[in-house]
Amino acid sequence: MTLVGGVMEQSKRYKFTNKKHPEKGIMSTILGVISLVSVGVAVYQTFLARGEASTNMGVVGLMITVFSATGLVLGYLGKKEHDKFMFFPYLGMILNVMALGCISVILYAGAYGI
Repeated sequence: MTLVGGVMEQSKRYKFTNKKHPEKGIMSTILGVISLVSVGVAVYQTFLARGEASTNMGVVGLMITVFSATGLVLGYLGKKEHDKFMFFPYLGMILNVMALGCISVILYAGAYGI
């Protein structure tokens, strides 16, 4: 940074790196987004049916759980790669934990009638 006219100005420097985003982290993020959107759609569809969830919603809940668990594992594996950016693995793990949390709350509420 340089001082120009009493104002700090950042110098224009380029950083060249060979780092890339890990494919497993990107896939983890995609699975997390799909899972969270699916949770929202399933809850909305059940709301429209006045709380009467069909067996289709059970299958959707199972698929959300499988997608989220897979995304969580992929995020972890993407995080372990060296010389890679870590944004997508962490974002994917956060999204998948949120989806698993939503499914857990729904199952807990259904089991105990909350």
